[in-house]
Amino acid sequence: MKLFTRPKTPGVLPMPLWLQGVVELGQAAVLSALLVFLPLIGVWFADGFTDRNFASLAQLGGQGWLLIHGVPLTLAFPAGTLATGATSGVLSLFPLGLTLIPFFLSWRAGRRLARASYTDQLWQALLGALGTYALLGGAAAYFSGNEDVSISVTAGALIPLISAGLGLFVGARREAGSWVRLIGVDLTDWISRTSQHSRWAGSYVWAVIRAGVVGITAALGFSALLVTVALAMSWAEIVAVYQHLDAGIIGGAVLTVVELGMMPNFMGWALGWTSGAGFSLGTGSLISPLETTVGPLPAVPVLAALPAGGAEYAVAVLMLPVAAGFLAGWWFLREGENHFDEWLSLKIRARWFTAPVSTLLLGVFVGLVSGILAAAAVLVSGGSAGIGRFVDVGADPLWTGLWIAAEVAVGVVVGYAVGPWLEREERR
Repeated sequence: MKLFTRPKTPGVLPMPLWLQGVVELGQAAVLSALLVFLPLIGVWFADGFTDRNFASLAQLGGQGWLLIHGVPLTLAFPAGTLATGATSGVLSLFPLGLTLIPFFLSWRAGRRLARASYTDQLWQALLGALGTYALLGGAAAYFSGNEDVSISVTAGALIPLISAGLGLFVGARREAGSWVRLIGVDLTDWISRTSQHSRWAGSYVWAVIRAGVVGITAALGFSALLVTVALAMSWAEIVAVYQHLDAGIIGGAVLTVVELGMMPNFMGWALGWTSGAGFSLGTGSLISPLETTVGPLPAVPVLAALPAGGAEYAVAVLMLPVAAGFLAGWWFLREGENHFDEWLSLKIRARWFTAPVSTLLLGVFVGLVSGILAAAAVLVSGGSAGIGRFVDVGADPLWTGLWIAAEVAVGVVVGYAVGPWLEREERR
């Protein structure tokens, strides 16, 4: 069975799937590299670099391409440069917004490969595509290293496959429309052959996972709103920092692109802030709704929007993840998949006992899912800037995950309990 009918030109053999995968993801790698090189070339022509060697520019572009894929760079410093006495540091703080560039390019490639593949043969295209991306990443790591920056070839080959591979699979699934057309396995038919109890249990678990996704999505949405409000309220201070830097048109534009690319990172930091766990900008610093302890900061304009701690609005901020949990609990109620409550009601006839227990456990399960996702979000949004005390930037994944799990769980219990009142139709 075909995924789609492949257009053919008379007398021309169709391109092998593995070769088409090579072409598609190789094209994605080149386009994403060009988007990294163009700002650097502009700075190079504006005499923004002391080293005018084109080979140095190529190495810097390769390092930037690897960094937006999440590959850590090991920086070397001359002895005595840093006050801490360290001679090296790891740069692992990468702009998540710029990581979306290779993701969406790979997403487009995945759709094209799925359109050109037959059922059960997509693996050939994916193998060629991912193999090519790994080869290009390893080559970039090998040729971009120098005496100042060292890069693991293994990391350069494997880590870029995360964003590229995720984009490929999402795009291919989106184009195929179903798993049976994508991998030749009918998941719906497989589920239908399981027992009724297994299907109910699976539906409950799947609904809990989706409710957890709703909770963390709402929490990140509130965090994005807070970042937007903070930037708007601190606009004058941000402009003042730009004027003080006097980086010129090209320098200011490149700095702005980097800051825009860091916006998803700021959302992760804001998530840690709204949870109450806070986030750090350097070792020994803490920025939370209850207190703010920050040392000297680099002259980055967007940092002028950092919040100041104050107990007067701490409770209101901590209610945002609870509100996200409320939405998740209400969503779960509307799904009508609380089969655990139904099973418990059959085992124990005391409704006054089963209803609170099933609701509390629902809050725990959904909160746990949201907490795990929150920990993952702040983990990828933080990292090390590799310089001085800025080896600890971002929110703590463990504490943020625990705080979000507890707050979302409270919101889920309230949302699920209050949901029936919100669903009542008005009497006419």
